Amino acid sequence: MFSHIMVGTNDIERSKKFYDAVLGTFGASAPFRNVASTGHTRLFYRHENSTFCISEPINGEQATSANGGTIGFTCSSPEQVQQFHATALAHGGQAAEDPPGLREGAMGPMHLAYVRDPDGNKLCAIYRAA
Repeated sequence: MFSHIMVGTNDIERSKKFYDAVLGTFGASAPFRNVASTGHTRLFYRHENSTFCISEPINGEQATSANGGTIGFTCSSPEQVQQFHATALAHGGQAAEDPPGLREGAMGPMHLAYVRDPDGNKLCAIYRAA
C-alpha cells in the first residue's frame, strides 16, 4: 500500500544516529544520502521493499511531529519489540505511553512499544501474537 514514509528532522545527523540504531534492529542497512537542489538533506533507509526517509524540511521551516500520528514497525517477536524500545531510548528517543509489553486489543493480543524520536515523531513497534 505504501511506497515510503518520510518524517522531518531539525538535526539530520542526530536523527541519522537514532535511526541507524533503531532501524538496525530490523536489519535495515545504512541509508542513501541525497542532497536536493534546494540544499536540504534526505536519508533513505531501504529494507524488504520498504523505504523510511528522514528529511530536512524543503520549505526551510522547523520540522514538527504529527499530533495524533504514529508510525508502526512490524516486529518478528516480542523480544524484537523490547530491543526496538531499548535501542530507541539508548539513542536519544523518549518512552511514550505505557511500558513495552503484551496488550489485549480489538485485533487480539499484541506486544507493543511506543517511543518518540529526537524530533518528537511517535513510533510504535508491534508484534501480533498468534
